[in-house]
Amino acid sequence: MTVETVYPTEFQLHLFHEGNLFESYRLFGSHIHHKNGENYTSFCVWAPNALSIQVVGDFNNWNGEGYSLEKINNEGVWLLNVERDLTGAMYKYKITAPDGRVFLKADPYAFLSEVRPNTASIVYSLEGYKWNDTKWKQKKTKKNYLNEPLAIYEVHLGSWKIHEDGELYTYRELADELIPYVVEQGFTHLEVLPLVEHPLDISWGYQGTGYYSATSRFGEPKDLMYFIDQCHQHGLGVILDWVPGHFCKDEHGLYQFDGTSQYDYKNPADRENYVWGTANFDLGKNEVQSFLISNAIFWMEYFHVDGFRVDAVSNIIYWPNSNENSVNQFGIDFLQKLNQTVCQYDPTVLMFAEDSTDWPQVTAPVHYGGIGFHYKWNMGWMNDILTYMETDSVNRKQVHDKVSFSLHYAFSENFVLPFSHDEVVHGKKSLVDKMPGDYWQKFAQFRLLLGYMITHPGKKLLFMGNEFAHFAEWKDKEQLDWMLLDYEMHQKANEYMKELLKIYKRSKPLYQLDHVNDGFDWIDVNNREQSIFSFIRRAEKEEDYLVVICNFTYHTYENYRIGVPLNNSFREILNSDTDRFGGANYINKKVIKAEKVEFHGKPYSVQLTIPAFSIIILRPVQHRKGRKGNGKETVRRNAISRRKGE
Repeated sequence: MTVETVYPTEFQLHLFHEGNLFESYRLFGSHIHHKNGENYTSFCVWAPNALSIQVVGDFNNWNGEGYSLEKINNEGVWLLNVERDLTGAMYKYKITAPDGRVFLKADPYAFLSEVRPNTASIVYSLEGYKWNDTKWKQKKTKKNYLNEPLAIYEVHLGSWKIHEDGELYTYRELADELIPYVVEQGFTHLEVLPLVEHPLDISWGYQGTGYYSATSRFGEPKDLMYFIDQCHQHGLGVILDWVPGHFCKDEHGLYQFDGTSQYDYKNPADRENYVWGTANFDLGKNEVQSFLISNAIFWMEYFHVDGFRVDAVSNIIYWPNSNENSVNQFGIDFLQKLNQTVCQYDPTVLMFAEDSTDWPQVTAPVHYGGIGFHYKWNMGWMNDILTYMETDSVNRKQVHDKVSFSLHYAFSENFVLPFSHDEVVHGKKSLVDKMPGDYWQKFAQFRLLLGYMITHPGKKLLFMGNEFAHFAEWKDKEQLDWMLLDYEMHQKANEYMKELLKIYKRSKPLYQLDHVNDGFDWIDVNNREQSIFSFIRRAEKEEDYLVVICNFTYHTYENYRIGVPLNNSFREILNSDTDRFGGANYINKKVIKAEKVEFHGKPYSVQLTIPAFSIIILRPVQHRKGRKGNGKETVRRNAISRRKGE
């Protein structure tokens, strides 16, 4: 039944209990081994207070007699080797708690789980997938993430598209449909809501049980590897939404794993997350640190993820259920350790903090006293601009500072501007439906809002459906309302979003100096009465800049004067009022020449038409030196040469 136990090394155990075994998934969980021509399966689990543990499964009729694990050290590591290759077998741990209770638990380190609502772990090997993303990985090493464009498409795989019979798309089906769609839209990255195994669909993955088990809702782990591999081959990065702060309390999961507070805090006031009905990880416990940091490394190693969006960072920085907002130093230390370790393993992997607090230096390096994230979600900007946009335009003058305030702190962190899933659920309405006014005004202001996001300093994130002005708020049990693309205004909204992303990615002033003051300059921030804001976005080269004008009211202005810094001529590279995008087509067709008229504190100025509820982007006309004619002669000569076979 069993073979001679092969013990982990003392060094492995020391590192695990010290909180520094960052590849603990190689030791814990179930693994297939080959030794001296024999196959066997090992089971290893940490349960410091259990009285006894057995493995039960379909291979032993769920009877643990003869399948007892041996406690191999005083800190609670248990081990069993079974003289069989149990690949594909379902199993759980039968645990006897200190108070005599007996219950079944899924394996915290299992690589595969049964499809919900079933909860058994499955013996599964992650080895053998052949990756084809070498070029992608090499390309990443040559990029400076701060001055590159970053446009993230946030997606919930379970509701992007669903089959007519209600079945979910598989990872491989999503590779065929989702990836080409996102590439066509123009995004640079996918951010996927959590893929750890979780029992309840409506938790969206944020309440997990199997942190090492890619959810089986959409297929097996190697199918997910294929999906991510295809993303990389199509030039898309993959960011995984990840939850190291808390976990669900379902009986088969991590909660009270050995009958005591093992993964969670012992003190109920620290343990219980009453808002979400979950339990908080004990981040001060070394073994929990090994478990969680190893999990990040695991997703990097086996699934080649390009980044992590760390959920609910405020719930880690501060003790929960505390009126004083008291700092949880365990949480701070854990985040610093996490970010440093991830960087050491792969410096190209990006770390994003979903943090609503004003904690300083979230994106500063740890050695400078920061927490060490690469980016922080700008929740303040998101809340302010949505509050502003939801205000009727005639009253926006009263909340004028909601637009300007973000520039007081825009360069204090490396920010991402998020319009995420949280803003379009639970009665909040969709982005387009948040906009006041009639049907046309809603779409006009929706275009203005997205244009302002693209031109404001910071990287960009948009939840699925917003790229075509999804009118209903997100329905997590149904697919997106794709039939909206049969309607003209939604088609045009989608064309507009694609054009925005094209302009964003080819315009260095919109991303190159995102995180420093030099990249932004107000032209006019004080026009409260007309609710018109104008500003400059700059690149590293002085002559490479854009002028942006936003009109947040329903008035159209002709011969409106705007100050500009140089004696340039300008072309309008974007006007959200173009009829192509669903607007009234009050556009500036001709080249706009600067005049030697000082205005807005600038030495020159231009006059132009500013439509209602619009955003305009002006680019200086660049005169190419040494170019003869218009270039058509060379093209024509080359074509003639090809015809002649020269």
